Amino acid sequence: MSAYAFNGMQIAHDEEGYLTDIAEWTPELAELIAKSENIALTPEHWEVVNFLRDYYEEYQIAPAVRILMKEMTKKYGKEKGDQKYLYGLFPYGPAKQACKIAGLPKPTGCV
Repeated sequence: MSAYAFNGMQIAHDEEGYLTDIAEWTPELAELIAKSENIALTPEHWEVVNFLRDYYEEYQIAPAVRILMKEMTKKYGKEKGDQKYLYGLFPYGPAKQACKIAGLPKPTGCV
């Protein structure tokens, strides 16, 4: 098992970088995970990360990219639910990469 070195602690994650205990997530840890993904978090990134965390809290599942796009469109409008917009923020996959940064499990249906 691998771990992120964070604030003098070791935060365990799986071989792909997803936290093994989502309760250990903090916004500061999100910054560290994002940096390991070569992403500098902007307010637009945080909007998606916070949306995913709220979605997970409500449904107990991390949404696949199609559901993410549909739900982002419902909440924020067509521009922010757009595939091109989301991939611009998270080039390795808006659902996969954003869920990792949000401290959530890998979305179902993602390989």
